[in-house]
Amino acid sequence: MASTLTRLGAGILSKFGRSVASPTRLQSRPYYLYSPEPFHPIPDKQPLCMTADEAVTVVTSGMRIFVHGCAATPIPLLDALARYGKEAKLHNVELIHIHTEGPGILAQPEYDGIFRCNNLFIGANCREAVNAGRADFTPIFLSEIPNLFRRKIWQLDIALIQVSPPDNHGFCTLGPSVDCTRAAIQNAKYIIALVNPNMPRTFGDGVIHMSHCDVVVTGTDPLPVISQHCCSEEEEQIGRLISENLVQDGATLQMGIGSIPDAVLSKLYGHRDLGVHSEMFSDGIIDLVNKGAITNAKKTIQTGKIVSSFAFGSKKLYNFMNNNPSVVFNDVAFVNNTAVICQNPKVTALNSCIEIDLTGQVISDSIGTKMYSGVGGQVDFIRGAALGLDGLGKPILAMQSQTHKGSSKIVPFLKQGGGVVTTRAHVHYLVTEYGIAYMFGKNLRQRAYELIKIAHPKHRECLEKAAFDRLKVMPCP
Repeated sequence: MASTLTRLGAGILSKFGRSVASPTRLQSRPYYLYSPEPFHPIPDKQPLCMTADEAVTVVTSGMRIFVHGCAATPIPLLDALARYGKEAKLHNVELIHIHTEGPGILAQPEYDGIFRCNNLFIGANCREAVNAGRADFTPIFLSEIPNLFRRKIWQLDIALIQVSPPDNHGFCTLGPSVDCTRAAIQNAKYIIALVNPNMPRTFGDGVIHMSHCDVVVTGTDPLPVISQHCCSEEEEQIGRLISENLVQDGATLQMGIGSIPDAVLSKLYGHRDLGVHSEMFSDGIIDLVNKGAITNAKKTIQTGKIVSSFAFGSKKLYNFMNNNPSVVFNDVAFVNNTAVICQNPKVTALNSCIEIDLTGQVISDSIGTKMYSGVGGQVDFIRGAALGLDGLGKPILAMQSQTHKGSSKIVPFLKQGGGVVTTRAHVHYLVTEYGIAYMFGKNLRQRAYELIKIAHPKHRECLEKAAFDRLKVMPCP
């Protein structure tokens, strides 16, 4: 990789000097002839090669910085930024990102006032900071995040990204995380790229020519991986119900990370000609591809290819996608576009939720007043499936019937402070280990009836009484 960078003419710190820290360098890029497209080579422009500590000295107080997320989180750059933030006595530096991996050092109490994370989707490493008031959360559909950058609602000073090594022509890729990062690098004034041979080289919209980077830093850290989790009996039963009753041969799947999606995928080996068009995917699809269950042969959009905007899983998953032309990572504004999703056959969208009331209002991003995750792409795909042009789409929400503490997740009233991500009008299927509730076209008393049927048995009598108190009529089919 180092020889490739040399051939590209990468500079050294002494050539660039301390002018790297000058805010006047962070201007709109004048070398774009038409639009900020990071694909074509820029004549006579090469990135400068620096250490992480040298690269982040460009940061000044008050800047807005985009951070590459999920499996592509550039942790060495964030570690260097943490050190520099204290050393340079920075303040009010805003970090924009979806969920990131790693320790989330910049969201720790000791950096309060120096950095402030603005989460577009909350990961585990920022959850405490958001709920403690040290970090922010911006509710937004995943499909609309690119508009924040493209419409200049948020002006990005710097983008911190991680890329695969350049090929012989100088092209890198964003690896397993294209999502909203493509829009960020199109619009950021300055790009610092961590070049890592462990980043898989991927196909699709995530290609960036090295000349569009201002600075490159080399690194060799392994990518973050998901720890393996065994599905519970309840999750296994949910997987059986969905796979046997709701997933048809030739269906186009959208499934996220988690035990329930994994349980469903593990029971689809007997299906044929399944396709994948999903905002993200994990290891569960690999064996289905290898065993011939996933062929993508029936899809309308990018037939024959797995389409996603990001992926997160094990090293096996990253090896699977590396240089694999059957896996395509696209801009999330395209992947999660309802008008695109609905064109595929039998769109089967499976998403999880935290709580649902007896009228069908769904909480997916919070537990009462405590923020937990984000809006994400749930509504994008629920609508895409519901509006399927073939009329065979299935928008599915799934959850265990009760919490680990034994409280019902089907409730008369939502917890105070809980945010409705999916409205009553969006909901079609709700699945627990006790069955499938179909609510499309059902009135409130019918919805209550369907939901009580799939609640945990010990809660059904109380829910029935609560439904009568709320609706002034007994739930009925």
